[in-house]
This record gives sequence, structure tokens and C-alpha cells, in this order.
Amino acid sequence: HWHQTSQAEGWWSSPSLQLGPQRARRQQAGRAKDAVILKEEGPRDMHSWVLEEENAEHVVLNCEHLLPHSGQSAPSGRRWADSRKLQAFVVEEEKKKKKDDDDLGIPPEIWELLKGAKKSEYERIAFQYGITDLRGMLKRLKKAKVEVKKGSAFTKKLDPAYQVDRGNKIKLVVEISNPDLPLKWFKNGQEIKPSNKHVFENVGKKRILTINKCTLADDAAYEVVVKDEKCFTEVFVREPPVLIITPLEDQQVFVGDRVEMAVEVSEEGAQVMWMKDGVELTREDSFKAMYRLKKDGKRHILIYSDVTLEDSGHYQVMTNGGQCEAELIVEEKQLEVLQDIADVTVKASEQAVFKCEVSDEKVTGKWYKNGVEVRPSKRITITHVGRFHRLVIDDVHPEDEGDYTFVPDGSALSLSAKLKFLEITVEYVPKQEPPKIHLDFSGKTSENSVVVVAGNKLRLDVSITGEPPPVATWMKEDEVFSGTEGRVRIEKRADTSSFVIESAERADQGHYTIKVTNPVGEDMASIFLQVVGYLLERKKKGSQRWMKLNFEVFPETTYESTNMIEGILYEMRVFAVNAIGVSQPSVNTKPFLPIAPTSEPQHLTVENVTDTTTTLNVQIENMKDTATIHIRVVEKAGPPEKVMVKEVWGSNALVEWKPPKDDGNSEVTGYFIQKADKKTMEWFNVYEHNRQTSCTVSDLIMGNEYYFRVYSENICGLSDLPGVSKNTAWILKTGATFKMPKYKEHDFRTPPKFLTPLPDRVVVAGYATALNCAVRGYPKPKVVWMKNNVEISGDPKYLMNNYLGVLTLNIRRPSSFDSGTYTCRAVNELGEALAECKLEVRSEHGAGPSAAPARPSPTPFTKLTGGRG
Repeated sequence: HWHQTSQAEGWWSSPSLQLGPQRARRQQAGRAKDAVILKEEGPRDMHSWVLEEENAEHVVLNCEHLLPHSGQSAPSGRRWADSRKLQAFVVEEEKKKKKDDDDLGIPPEIWELLKGAKKSEYERIAFQYGITDLRGMLKRLKKAKVEVKKGSAFTKKLDPAYQVDRGNKIKLVVEISNPDLPLKWFKNGQEIKPSNKHVFENVGKKRILTINKCTLADDAAYEVVVKDEKCFTEVFVREPPVLIITPLEDQQVFVGDRVEMAVEVSEEGAQVMWMKDGVELTREDSFKAMYRLKKDGKRHILIYSDVTLEDSGHYQVMTNGGQCEAELIVEEKQLEVLQDIADVTVKASEQAVFKCEVSDEKVTGKWYKNGVEVRPSKRITITHVGRFHRLVIDDVHPEDEGDYTFVPDGSALSLSAKLKFLEITVEYVPKQEPPKIHLDFSGKTSENSVVVVAGNKLRLDVSITGEPPPVATWMKEDEVFSGTEGRVRIEKRADTSSFVIESAERADQGHYTIKVTNPVGEDMASIFLQVVGYLLERKKKGSQRWMKLNFEVFPETTYESTNMIEGILYEMRVFAVNAIGVSQPSVNTKPFLPIAPTSEPQHLTVENVTDTTTTLNVQIENMKDTATIHIRVVEKAGPPEKVMVKEVWGSNALVEWKPPKDDGNSEVTGYFIQKADKKTMEWFNVYEHNRQTSCTVSDLIMGNEYYFRVYSENICGLSDLPGVSKNTAWILKTGATFKMPKYKEHDFRTPPKFLTPLPDRVVVAGYATALNCAVRGYPKPKVVWMKNNVEISGDPKYLMNNYLGVLTLNIRRPSSFDSGTYTCRAVNELGEALAECKLEVRSEHGAGPSAAPARPSPTPFTKLTGGRG
């Protein structure tokens, strides 16, 4: 109600009209516009007006209207000067009301459906959506079609705004009056080109832009341009709420432990915020605080590798869909002794080991001896492996005796033990052992005899033992040898006595005795030395007088006779000498004539040199000689020519070739043949030194194809290059054919079958709902949705999806009219299947399915402001 009040200036005040949860303008598609009526009550001069809104709970109209009292002038500003302006406002409101009445309370999407439908379907659509004023509908529809013809290029523009969840797709739809008009889409002023991301569709007069897999980058202003006309919209991409699946858990740990605080969220790659005692934990500060933030799929982990007391506190994880918290309690770990140090008693030069075990393997410590810290050295080793601490002292000395203590760092504990040095007194008793001679005459005679060739060196090494060390004496009969120098001498070494004779003579032959003695006893051994050699004699042929050539025994088997007369024949014989005596003479040598050494050849000349011959002349004293030498220069032969595979039978191949053009000035002595499989071209030897110009290669593998090459061979070796066959030998497979097995194709066709039925549903009016079921069949069945046995596929109120056999029917803002029996029918060439359910739509206040659905408003109040324009 409008009412007049009297204030100091006599103007109208508090002229407000409250509008309840509904706005005066259309808020969403499918919502009827409220009718606003401004009525005049009482006499005109009372200026009393009533503003009513049909179907409104509470209405407030904000406007300024100031009507002056008599004798007063209206102030400047946006005010009504007199009641005539107020009447003009009322007329305008009545026009708006008349326009709103033209809509007949029918949602815009129903009007769009009616515009595209045939006239024969008007009655069915009116009955389906509960339109009672059929005449008004037809009148309004006729008028709308006339407006389309006279209107702009757009018959349906974009909605003011769209909202989509990240990762989903969205369709922007406009309808143009002329399908031949060119149309362009823009995003933030930049033209959009077709791609997998942006898909353009033309369906009749509809132009559809589909944005797939929306991201935050798609949150922008979009524009459609047809000729000079434009329409705009905004797309808002909403991040799905990140829910906490597995929250944090309270933990109680010790200093130095590794701690992992983990939380699992509903989305991979989601952003979460870690907080400790109300302060955010960031990756930039992780290096200072010695923690690490890690992402593992949907799990987010806070890691302390070496936790400290300062890390205790209250931890929180926050997402845009929830939060969780936990307490981390860090305590000092009490060090425990698992194995104490034991006292050690050792002898001189032995090893002493102190070992202890504590509960914390990270604890270090120091060793002390009589209160003084022990440092590592060559004899002292300090180790720490895990929980074990060791002090090892090698080659213990008497000064190492004392109290040893291990003190762990940061702990009041101390572990102590004693090292006792054990002194051992040993009375020395000299060892006594009688002397012993150890002779080794393996391979000699059984009588300890030694044979030496006259003139050679003799060395007798005899091993002797005894304690105290014995004294050795060498004798020959009654002669005692004691000298350490000369031709015959004695050499002494540890445990060995040696008797040495340089250049043995016949007089050295005889029995030798070695005698060893010490205070405990004595030992003796005898050795027989035998000196052997040869005596040589020479005489002139025909003479009976032999002349000795050596008076001492000659030890060698080769002798050079000298002082002979050139031109006279001589004979020689040899006697063998041993310990018994001289043998019979050998057979006389054949007579021989000694010749004096000749002088070097003189006047050696080379004459008449050609490519094939040369002449040599040589003169020795008064003798001359001439020789002719034939010369031939040779080299490696060239490759064989015209290497061909002449015949192939079975696993054999006949290869022929021609001799090389260049034989290298030498006879070709043979050929070297190799083969290679065409697939690998690895060469393998077949024949060597083949003298013929053909060969038969056997044992070839069936199914393979072979090349052959041949090298020439002469006195210089194989030719540098081979002759390679121009054709190949293909060894065919015989007697084996492959027959493809008959394949019977499996029939995968199946009739439709619902795996998940449609459940009955009870929903609240005004809130979108969905019916879901699952079907399988091959070929892919055709799916039809029906309500009360009437097909609803062309109705924009319903959105139908089929994703891999999962069927979904989305119903937008259902009302009581949408209650009924819904049927999903799947049909293919093998049969059909049905699934049914009942849908009951109840009002928001629980009044039952017949109650009109409440229409929630995004904002509780809407203000209408009057003024100029």
C-alpha cells in the first residue's frame, strides 16, 4: 500500500513496496513472471494507491514520489512533480502487466518447443504441460511468429550466464532467423576456431558451441556475432569440491624419528593447504623447517625425516570441500643400554675388544681411558655400526691397562669396564738335538756316488740339522779340507754345508767323508766321486804310429785338431776314461784331408740385367765363374670372372666361373669359394684350394636364397677382390604346403538386457533429478524413454544420456505434472527389453504430489526503483 504522511516539508515519504522472494523480472528459464498491479484507492486527491503482486508473499517497491502540498514547490531531483507523473507510472506498470499476461505463465523453453512444433501437436503439448488457456496460447504463439519475421537475426539468444563443473562439457545454443547467415563465436574478444576443444554444430536454425573438458581457462565472456548483431554470455567454471576421504591421524613419536602425516582427498592433483598451529606450511619454507610436502595421486603427505621437539603441534589440512586436523606429539627418547661393556683380560701382543649396544642407532659417543678421551691410532680402532659401539686395541702393551668408559652424546649414561694386562714369565730352556746329515741322491747310484766330467765344476750341497747347530768337516781319506777359497773349498750356510771343486781332474776322483758334530752327538756320511772323460789320438794314413792329442781327460764330445799339414791324409780314434780305467779305442775315422782357409771372393760383378735375367761374374784367386739368373716378378691374381649359379636342384647348387684375366704373372693354383644367405649376408667358407672353375655346393637350407663369391689363389695368396655371383640360388621348399585353417567367426550378437533396473523414486519438486539404469546388447540397442507410454525424446525438459550402456534420464525442475510411470525401452535386431519405475514428485513443504512446487530464488529480495527512464 502507498500511503501519505505529513512531515516537516509535507512530502511523501517511506514510499516503499516490498517484493518477497520472487523478483519483478524473470529470474530463470521456466519461471512465470509475477504480475504487479497498482490500484488507486479512495478519492484522487488523497493520493492513496495500492500495489499488489499476484502469488507474492511480501512486496516492497522502492521508488521516490513526492507530491507537494499547496503553496509549496517541489524540490529538484528525481521526483514526481505532480500526480500526473504518478498516473503515467501506473499506466506503464499496467503495460508491463499486460505484457506479462501475454506470457500466460508458460516457461520460455515451452514456448521454444511450441515454436518448432507442428500445429497438430499444439493440443498434446498443452495437455502435457498443463496449459489451460489454449486460445491465449495460440494467440500468443501467432504473435511470436510474426515478431520473429520482423525481429532481429537472433530468434533465441544466449542465456545471460552458464555454469559448469570443471572437467565437464557445456553447450552454448543460439537460434538464428536465417540459417544462411554467417555466424562467428568469440571468447574474450578472440575468435574461436573449430578444434577438439571447441566443436561447432548446425542443427536447423540452431547454432551450438560445445566446449569439451572445461578448465579454469574456459571461464570467460563469450560473444556470438551475426552480421551487425551480437549477443553475450558468461561461462563460470566451478571447481568441484575436494572432499577428504582419509583424514589425518594423531601421532606420538620420539625425537629423530621419521614422520609421515598423510591425508587422502577425492581428486587427484587437488590443491590443499597445510597449517601448523594456524600458520600455513609452504614449499618455500620447507628447506628452513626441514620438512617436505609430497603428492602421490590423491594422497598428500607431510614428511619429517628427522623430527624435533619444535615440530610438535596442531596440524590442519584444508580444501575447498572440507578440512581435518590432528596432533603431533614429539617426545625425547630415553636411551637404554641393551649390552653393557665387559671387563677384558689379555696377554701381551693380543687384541682387546670393548663392545656395547644402546637402543638408538643414531646416538654417537666418546671413549675414555682413566678420564682421558681415546683417539684412533694404528693400534686403536673406534667403530659405530647401528646400535653397536666398539673400541679395539691391537698388540696390547702393559701401558694399555686401565679403566675404559663409553659416554653417549646427549645422555647422562656412562658404561665402564677394566682392561687387565696378564704378564707371563717363561723360563728359557735351550733346545738340544743331535746332528743329522740329510743326503739326497735320487737318480744316482745306491752307493752315494757322484759322477763328474773332467773339467766340469762339482758342487755338493749337504743339508744338516741339529741343536745347537753342528760343525761340519770334509775329508778325503786322511786329508781334511778346511779352506774357504781355491779350486777345492768349503762353503757354509744355514743348515747346509757345501763341497766345491772347480774344473774337476782325474786326481779328484775318490771317497769323500762329511762328519757333523755338536755337544749332543755326531753323524757321518760317505760319498764316492768319479771323474770321467776322453783321450784322443791321431796318425797319418799308412803310418802305424799314433800320436796322443791330450794328456788330460777331455770332457767334451767335440774336439778340434790343429797343427796338421795341408794335403796329407789323417785318421783319428777316441778312448773313453772312467774310474776303472781306459776303454778300447774306437773305430778309426775315415781319412780326411785338411785344407787351409781360402781367401774371400774377389771381383763379383753383375752384368746384362733385363726384366727376366741377369749375369753374375765371380773370381777367387786364379779361378773365375759365371752364372745366369732368371728373374720373374709375381703378384696376387685378379678376381675370377662371370661367377654364375648355373643349376639348382634339391638342396644343391652348381656354381661356375671363368679364370681371372690377370693371373699375377704366376700360375693360379686354386680357388676359394664362400656362400652367404641373402637375409643376413654373412659369408661362410665352402671350398678351399679348389682347382676347377666350378663347384657343387650342397647342404643348403630350404627356403633360403644364397649368393656365392670366389677368390683366385696363386703363389702370392688370395686375390684382393672376389668375383660375386650375379644371380642367386633359391632353395625351394618341396612337398610341404600350408593350408589355412577355416575360421568360424564367433557370434557376439545378444538381445538387449537390463543389468540394472530402474528403481522407483520420490523427489522434491523444483530440484533436478535423474533416473539411471544399465543395459547391454549387440548390436548396440536403440534406447527410447517414455512417460505413461508416451515417448518423450523431443522434450527439452528431459536430457537423455547413454554412456557405455549406462542410461540416464535427467529431469529439470520436476513438478507434480512430472509424476508418473517412466519406461526405458532398448531395441535391437534380436529383440527388446523394458525397464519401468514410478516417479513421485512432492512439494518442498511435504504437501504431497498435488501441491504446486515451490520455486527457490537465488536472492531473498529484489528491489524495483522508480525514476526517470
